[in-house]
Amino acid sequence: MSEFSAKNDEVYDMLVIGAGPTGLACAIEAKRAGFKAVLIDKGCLCNSLFHYPAHMTFFTTPELLEIGDIPFSSPNQKPNRMEALEYYRKVAEHYALDVRQYETVVSVAGSDGDFIIHTTDRFERRTKHRARKLVIATGYYDLPNYLNIAGEELSKVRHYYHEPHPFFGLDVVVIGGKNSAAIAALDLWRHGAKVTLVHRGPVMHAHVKYWILPDINNRVKNGEITAYFNSSVIEVREDDLTIVTPEGPVTIPNHFVFALTGYHPDFSFIERLGVKLDADNDRCPVCDPATLESNVPGIYLAGVIVAGERTNEIFIENGRFHGKQIADDLKVKLGSPSPAFA
Repeated sequence: MSEFSAKNDEVYDMLVIGAGPTGLACAIEAKRAGFKAVLIDKGCLCNSLFHYPAHMTFFTTPELLEIGDIPFSSPNQKPNRMEALEYYRKVAEHYALDVRQYETVVSVAGSDGDFIIHTTDRFERRTKHRARKLVIATGYYDLPNYLNIAGEELSKVRHYYHEPHPFFGLDVVVIGGKNSAAIAALDLWRHGAKVTLVHRGPVMHAHVKYWILPDINNRVKNGEITAYFNSSVIEVREDDLTIVTPEGPVTIPNHFVFALTGYHPDFSFIERLGVKLDADNDRCPVCDPATLESNVPGIYLAGVIVAGERTNEIFIENGRFHGKQIADDLKVKLGSPSPAFA
């Protein structure tokens, strides 16, 4: 890779890494407070939402997904993925947010008051940005929890589920026992796939959405979806796979595997920034709960990343308020928009 090919001479009061709902909320609150903010995301706007299942329905109601005091109008009691993407696009447009899509942060230098953020685009062209403060709002959906089993590297093994059509008439195994696994198994079955569900627990997880849990349990009870509980896939091959069950190993024919076993934040990235993780508290990053500033001066944390490995504690519904906390601290720490740097 060549030397940096571009230099952004602007100095931002705040640079947000991650352009999901929480990142957008952070930029909005900073802008409303009079500060210059920019968002950088390695994917598209709301990249994680975009990669959710095509017909996913949220667990919550529209008003709990709102940011920037912009109403989320929906004819449905629970909005779906497409409605949410439309809403967040309109919010970004309304506030004229500066969003740099498909730009990956490769390193951060400098310190509080003058951070240098090095990025690269899809064509390996490098740019560097300068910001007085830095917000990490990278979520957790980009890094799957791998099974570390033989054959996991095969192209037939997927860690994300999007839509059912390509799997019509095929033998598909879904690994997992939470919402994503239940949703995928039901969607695949309803669109003609032959579905086997494998879960290491004795039953589906109690946190599966209340309208989905009886559905998946009834499909299993009726034999429409084959399920192996207290079981684990130990090897995947081109045409079949092996499951260890309480009754012993079972080999079944298989075309595709969806290993929907959860995701985790990019801990290595925030550690490289100097942010400490509390090993005794589920690797929660060290930060001030009032301001969300980490142990590294000038670096703030927002969204689910604040909860470390407890990824089921922070959602859009509560992470959207982190922007206000950070903006309030910017008013104290910065006082006014950025001066010109020498």
